[in-house]
Amino acid sequence: MTVKLNKKALDNARKLLKAGDVVHDSRDDWSEHAPSAEEENRFIEKNGWDEYALWHLGVDDEANEETKKRYSFPFGDFKKLHRCGVISLEGRASQNDHDDIAKASKQLLADIDAGEDQATGS
Repeated sequence: MTVKLNKKALDNARKLLKAGDVVHDSRDDWSEHAPSAEEENRFIEKNGWDEYALWHLGVDDEANEETKKRYSFPFGDFKKLHRCGVISLEGRASQNDHDDIAKASKQLLADIDAGEDQATGS
């Protein structure tokens, strides 16, 4: 299994951030905010695998394209980018030596936090 950075998903996350489609939630919120397996299935059925891929910073090119196993490190709820999702995936990517994903997520988190500071005037 070779998981690498999904650059199209990173572009999608940055696009969401630029549009303000971000939930500025806390570290521990991801367990409640992450889509359930049922929500994922409905999203795939409605939007297809290419759209599903855009919500995951990790992709395993060795796995079948039309399986959830191919995609990892989710960062949102199919509507918005979630700060807690980025925090969660950064930690898991770092622990599992996915350095490119960890680096990208760390920068994404910094950009989210910078945007939050600008919005609050901090």
